[in-house]
Amino acid sequence: MFDRLSRAEIRKDVIQDTVEAAATTVGQVAGIVSTAVRDVAGALGGFATEVFEIRDSARRATEDSDPA
Repeated sequence: MFDRLSRAEIRKDVIQDTVEAAATTVGQVAGIVSTAVRDVAGALGGFATEVFEIRDSARRATEDSDPA
């Protein structure tokens, strides 16, 4: 004996599976974007630190070389 699914139940299952797949994909993309934003922020922060250190070194070198 076969249990037959109605067309409405088949449609419901298709919509449910599609929504679940879309939600999973959106979650994966959000994770990728979030990681990328974090990595970019870290890289820019590291660059800013280097710039501050270079500026400080240049200032000290200028002060050391000025005959006052």
